[in-house]
Amino acid sequence: MVAATGHADTSVGHGELIKAVDRALTTHGRALLTGPAGAGKTEVVRAVSAAAEARGESVLRLAPEAADQWIPEASAAALLASVPAAALEELSGPQRTAIALLRREADAPRAGRDHVALRLAVVEVLRTLAARQPVLLVIDNAQWLDAESTDLLRFALRLTPPRVRVLAAERVQGGAPVGDPLWGPGVPAVRVPPLGADEVAELLLCHGLPARLAGRIHQASGGNPRLALALGHSLAEAAEARDGSAHHADPLPVSGQAREVARRLLAGAPARARRTLLLAALASRPTVSLLRRAGRPDAEAELAEAERAALVRVAEDGTVEFTAGALPTALAADAGWPERAAGHAALAAAVDDPVQAVRHRALGVDTPDRWLAAEITEAAAVCRSRGQRALAAELGLLAAERTPSGLPAEELSRLVTAAEDAGWAGRADLARRATRAVLARDASPADRVRARLAVIDAAGQALGTLDETFAHAMDEAAGDPALQAAVQLRVAWKHNLSDGDPVRSRDAAAEAGALAAQGGDQTAEAMALTVRARMGRILGDAGAEEILSEALALPAPEIPLGMRNAPQYLAVRHALFDDRLDDARRQLMVLLPAVRRTGSAEDVFEVLRSLTEVELRSGRCEAASAHARRALELTIEAGLSPGPAWYVAATAETMGGSFARAESYARRGIQASQEEQDQVFLSRGLHALGLIELATGEAAKAVATLRRVAELEAAQQVVDPSILRWHGELAEALIAADAPAEAAELIDPVRAVALGLGRTGVVAALDRARALCLSAQGDADAAVRLLEDTAQRFDALALPLERGRTLLALARVERRRRRRAPARAALRAAAEVFDRAGAAPWTELAREPAPGEGAGSPVTAAAALTEAETRLALLVSQGASNQEAAAKLFLSVKTVEARLTRIYQKLDVRSRAQLASALRTR
Repeated sequence: MVAATGHADTSVGHGELIKAVDRALTTHGRALLTGPAGAGKTEVVRAVSAAAEARGESVLRLAPEAADQWIPEASAAALLASVPAAALEELSGPQRTAIALLRREADAPRAGRDHVALRLAVVEVLRTLAARQPVLLVIDNAQWLDAESTDLLRFALRLTPPRVRVLAAERVQGGAPVGDPLWGPGVPAVRVPPLGADEVAELLLCHGLPARLAGRIHQASGGNPRLALALGHSLAEAAEARDGSAHHADPLPVSGQAREVARRLLAGAPARARRTLLLAALASRPTVSLLRRAGRPDAEAELAEAERAALVRVAEDGTVEFTAGALPTALAADAGWPERAAGHAALAAAVDDPVQAVRHRALGVDTPDRWLAAEITEAAAVCRSRGQRALAAELGLLAAERTPSGLPAEELSRLVTAAEDAGWAGRADLARRATRAVLARDASPADRVRARLAVIDAAGQALGTLDETFAHAMDEAAGDPALQAAVQLRVAWKHNLSDGDPVRSRDAAAEAGALAAQGGDQTAEAMALTVRARMGRILGDAGAEEILSEALALPAPEIPLGMRNAPQYLAVRHALFDDRLDDARRQLMVLLPAVRRTGSAEDVFEVLRSLTEVELRSGRCEAASAHARRALELTIEAGLSPGPAWYVAATAETMGGSFARAESYARRGIQASQEEQDQVFLSRGLHALGLIELATGEAAKAVATLRRVAELEAAQQVVDPSILRWHGELAEALIAADAPAEAAELIDPVRAVALGLGRTGVVAALDRARALCLSAQGDADAAVRLLEDTAQRFDALALPLERGRTLLALARVERRRRRRAPARAALRAAAEVFDRAGAAPWTELAREPAPGEGAGSPVTAAAALTEAETRLALLVSQGASNQEAAAKLFLSVKTVEARLTRIYQKLDVRSRAQLASALRTR
């Protein structure tokens, strides 16, 4: 089986997959394209057919339907009906008669037809067409070929010349591939792979759907394009029917078109396996042994058939995982209540976890039961102690549903607790469901406020859409200082996150602190002080550290509003901002197990985010990438706001992965943050993108992107330059874009602020930009001295990647003044730094010129371009955009971008204008 790395949706691109098909057709003359329903096989077939027609080939298309498989020779008749009449005129009389009978009476009895003449006629038609031009026979939905047509085609293909190539596409159904009866074994099968999360995000954007849903839709669809789009449209329609907005943690409605796509996928499973699959769908953690204990003795064999149909994956330890999260939902929805109840009853007797046993017993009945409700409540408490807050919320809602109507106080208490568990877990869907139930009952103002606060807490970064919830909570909290403090704390967070206003945030936090002190809530008081300290740092307030110390001095019980809002965590962030990386890492390693115990997904994400940043700045890219991957996985699993996770992934990829992947992550993060009105992570995503553009030589783009960061930071009144260090990058981009005077105007005031606040790392980064500015203005000697000094300062600060970037800048300055030996020495030193850190893309940037290349010489550097690179360089230097160049050279845009990056590196240029100048010199 040949694995292909592309995908099948034309709106996203499938270049690598088409190349794999072309290789198979070139090598064998035959290719089999396989994949589940909705994977995009038809789109690939169309693309391959269009490319063949563009080359002047004759393309014969055959696309049987499901009903055709039961009609003898139906597909053969359809194929011959598509053959040009001229090709039939050269046939002998008996052959023409046989074809005429078949085309006219495809569903008539086969007795009386001359089947030998018919076979020879098909062979002769293909030979005649191939004599004029190469032929590509395309069979889409080959799984529906009738047996007689398959037999006829097998005979004909054995006798046709090599100029007749065949591409068959079939749906994976668990049986033998159609290629074997058509042309025998040995021909490679190219499988259409599922889309990655990035590609799902791009697919959603192309269809006008919110990118922030990409993680959950990727998980629910398993990367199946048709199912992903169906889920996206269903969710958008449900959101529009509700309040016009879709939340990143909303349940994905497997209904309408989405359910039909899921059913088509499930149709690949044999009927005898459906009962086993239903049990697996109802179980929280299905395994082969659990399903056997639940009454499916042949579970292993049945799951193997489902695995061949690409419905499940069975791990070595027997764990069963559905390939798409929507499949178990569709299975459960299509099963009747008696079947589901029987399944839950069987699982309740088979599971070895008491919590799961209670859950299945509760789901297996639909009548209130006081004692069962009490059991479920106890199970929810166990989950809470385990840190399984989402499951605790689900069980809490289930307990409320099973509570008899004569116990309203117990029901209300369970609903409020379920809402708070959902808020803690970031499950907005469960929080809203529990809160609606609370508000529909005769609840006290305190209970109503607690439920509304849970909705706010579950919203993640999307606080800008909850103005009405805030207003109701403030009104209902009147007269209770502790409740008022809790509401004001959330208001303070919203002012910073959604409004980008640290002054209003600080003032709201001050009010929250006073109310908390009045109500005797020291935890809320500490958190209010934390917000004040955080906003003070942003605003450049020298007293921010003193406020943080005051917060740290208060008692630190288990934080009910999240460790991410506690003074202990802010102390870690300040250590990171101050480049006290060892201190930050040590404290984070203490916090990580603690937040995992609490069950707050947002807290765990925040610690992983900070660990990623600490490891990157410390020059440990591999460890940073591992933390970033886990943060992204957690975001998708828990349904958190995806903007921050995409940003974290972008930063890790920028330093330790690939610039292309980093750019994709950054753009997804920017889109998601814009959709959620998250000003904080919008700035961060743009900063990540700007650095990528700067590193890959897109100076003009980097200037535009980083100016947007500057505008956002100015609007948010950010004074301290250590929090988001975009200033040096913008200055370097301006210099690369031939605007050194503007860069100098930016550097000087920011450097003065950084010196006044003692931000030594920021000062060093600005000095690197200042040195490049000196070089651009003609003072190379001063530039070299400043860069050498800056590299030493970064070394003393234990910031290896910043030191490597400084050495890279030094090499470029030395190149420009034709000092080859010092330039190469600086390049080697930079490469060693990046290599030790695992910073692969930067190691490539620091690659020494090949033998014979003169450092700094555009003539010899340009001579090192390959023929393909030269063609692209000429197009771009003449004004072609990346998209235009891709179209003219028949490449993907990503290939053009990657090739252009290599060209910039070889020529030591950083803009299209410099590229044109270098080529003119050549």
